[in-house]
Amino acid sequence: MDPKFQQQLDEQEVKINDIFNSVKRIEKYMKITFWVTVVVVVLPFIIMIFALPSIISSYTSTLSGLEGII
Repeated sequence: MDPKFQQQLDEQEVKINDIFNSVKRIEKYMKITFWVTVVVVVLPFIIMIFALPSIISSYTSTLSGLEGII
């Protein structure tokens, strides 16, 4: 095999490995971003779905209690 050709193949292999490592890092960052988004946005929304009826009930009972004072 031609030495120049072998050198080009070796250089390409190094570049491909660098690209592979970069893609793996990006994949890791995307997973972290996904979970942070779930924790920061979706989880509070789900909690509010269950907490909102209790909050509304408490608010309306307070308003009905104040109605007798006014």
